[in-house]
Amino acid sequence: MIETDVAIVGAGPAGMFAVFECGMLKLSSVLIDALGELGGQCAALYPEKPIYDIPAYPSLAAGHLVTQLEAQIAPFNAPRLLNRRVDALEGQAGAFTLHTDKGDAVRARAVVIAAGAGAFGPNRPPLEGLEDYEAGGAVQYYVRRREDFRGRHVVIAGGGDSAVDWALALKDVAARIYVVHRRAKFRAAPETAAQLDAAAAAGEVEMVIPYQLHALHGRDGALVEVEVADLDGGTRRLAADRLLPFFGLSMDLGPIANWGLALERHHLAINPATCETNIPGIFAIGDVATYPGKLKLILQGFSEAAMAAHAIHPIARPGEALHFEYSTTKGVP
Repeated sequence: MIETDVAIVGAGPAGMFAVFECGMLKLSSVLIDALGELGGQCAALYPEKPIYDIPAYPSLAAGHLVTQLEAQIAPFNAPRLLNRRVDALEGQAGAFTLHTDKGDAVRARAVVIAAGAGAFGPNRPPLEGLEDYEAGGAVQYYVRRREDFRGRHVVIAGGGDSAVDWALALKDVAARIYVVHRRAKFRAAPETAAQLDAAAAAGEVEMVIPYQLHALHGRDGALVEVEVADLDGGTRRLAADRLLPFFGLSMDLGPIANWGLALERHHLAINPATCETNIPGIFAIGDVATYPGKLKLILQGFSEAAMAAHAIHPIARPGEALHFEYSTTKGVP
C-alpha cells in the first residue's frame, strides 16, 4: 500500500506538472502511467516534434519539454508506477484507493486524471496488406527520429496538424515529400498551413489534392508505390518507400470509463473553476478534460494542473488555511 495525498493517473506533461503544483502546496503525489516512461505522447510518439506554443520557448522539441519537466519535479520525489494500468477505484474524497493491474494499491486523498487520449492507438487506413508493410517499417504512424527518413520518398496522408507539422519537419531530410489530402483546406493551425503552402510553392513538397489512399504496392513488406484515388475514381501511383498516415488517434479510456464519471464524447466533463469531475475528490486535467471553451493546448493543461492542486488542498488538508505565495518568493523545497 502506497500512501499519498494525490494519485495522478497519467504521466504526460499535464500530469507531470501537477506533481510540481501539488509539491509547491506541500502535497505529496504518485504518478501512475500505462507507458514505460514519463511524457505521454510527447515521449512515446513524437519526441523530436517541435512545439511552438510553450511560453519563453520559440521552439521546443517535445522530448526536451519532457526532460525539463522531469528536472522541475525532481525535488518532490514523487514515486512513479510505470507500465501500470489503474483497473479499479474505490472510496470517496479524502480516502480513495486505486488498484493497478500489477497488484499495486495506492491510498490517496484525491485523484487527478491526466490520461490525455487514454490508451491511444492510431486510426489505421483500410488498405489491403497493410499489416505486412507495418511489420517491415514501411508504414509508420509516429515519427520518433527524423533521421530515420533521411533520403526516403515519403507519402504523408491526412489534413490535420500532425500531417502538416511532419511535412514541414521532414522536407529538409527526406528526398521527396508527397502530402495526400482529400480537399485543399487543412484542419491545421493557419500559420503552419501557410508554411506548407509556401513549401509547396517552392517545390519542397508536392501536394496531392484531392486524393485519398487507395492501395499499397511492393513486395515482402517493402513499399514501392502508394496508389491514391481522386473523388471520381481516377488513380495515380506515387513512388515511395515510406507512408505516414495521420488520421488521428483512437481514444480508449479503459477502466476509467466505468468509474461513474460524467462523459462527453469520451472526455471527462469538469467544473472549469476547479477541474473537479462530477465525483467529489476526482479531478481531470489536460486533453482528457472538457468544458465550454476548452482548448487542447499543453499550456491549458498546465493551468488546469495549478487550479486542481489548489482545489485539492482543502480536501487533503481540511481545516488548514492555504497562504498562497508566488514561487519567486517561496522557492522550491
